Amino acid sequence: MPMYFSARAVLCGVFCLASLTAEARDRLLIVGSSTVFPFATAVAEAVGSNGVKFPIVESTGSGAGFKLFCKGVGEHTPDITNASRRMKPSELDTCLANGVTPVEVEIGYDGIVLANSRNGPKFTLTVEQIFEALAEKLPKDGQLVDNGNLAWSDIDADLPNEEIEVLGPPPTSGTRDAFEELVMEEGCKTVKDLEKDGCTRIRRDGSFVEAGENDDLIVGALEANPVTVGIFGYSFLMQNRDKIQSVGVNGVEPTFEKIASGEYPVSRPLFFYIKKEHVGLIPGMEEYVAAFTSEEAWGDDGYLASKGLIPLSAEKRRQEATDAMALPALQL
Repeated sequence: MPMYFSARAVLCGVFCLASLTAEARDRLLIVGSSTVFPFATAVAEAVGSNGVKFPIVESTGSGAGFKLFCKGVGEHTPDITNASRRMKPSELDTCLANGVTPVEVEIGYDGIVLANSRNGPKFTLTVEQIFEALAEKLPKDGQLVDNGNLAWSDIDADLPNEEIEVLGPPPTSGTRDAFEELVMEEGCKTVKDLEKDGCTRIRRDGSFVEAGENDDLIVGALEANPVTVGIFGYSFLMQNRDKIQSVGVNGVEPTFEKIASGEYPVSRPLFFYIKKEHVGLIPGMEEYVAAFTSEEAWGDDGYLASKGLIPLSAEKRRQEATDAMALPALQL
């Protein structure tokens, strides 16, 4: 089904994007979330095989993607940014100040998973235990002290007697933002002496290692050290399940069905954002958005589900597809 964008949006693009001429960029530029990257790449391949010049898709992380996207309009700025969290009010303010009107499209759900090598021990953790493993400070004898848990068994004797080493995303990542909210803040609720901002402070003594935005590198590191745990999106677990195994959270394994139902406790929505000012001027935007919001792609039996995207409900998909065509300005 073709995508029809409003004439008003196209006219706005003509006047708001004067720097784009006939000699401007001839293909779509997409940046943002490493979690959404494989889905965006799959859609790019689909539209690229149908006569549209293959879109450029870059994995920059959600935060860095928003910075690039909101920097302004023109051929040197991205047309779409992917995100594993919703745009923050401060980011929207930056966009608007720079003449950028974001249009939000929610595309589905994802689980944040913990995993280790299939050659390592199989275990499960509670949200509280993950917090106790990674928090910078913990209460002891009425005071807050540096986290002294060096092995998983220091937290619970039933856990592996193995050194705590967790590879995770950097602060620029939407996965990091969601992990802090859904795991660190939740696990912190049992700690009375920590303020909310202290709950999300992750230890910096070597037990947690920022592994960058390339989740494939984390998978390689897990293979090299079977007792190391990695944090990333469910789609990467699916793509590498011959090499790595999930760590259950609160006794629930991250499966397609349990993330979709909400039973798995660490799940979040995924998005992409359209730069309204570029619509009608950058070739391929309409085709890309139409392809992504088609049932063939994001439907229950679509090709993105086979890559790990947890679909929205049918009703929610219809609404998001309708909104994507109408290009309503994002309001937070």
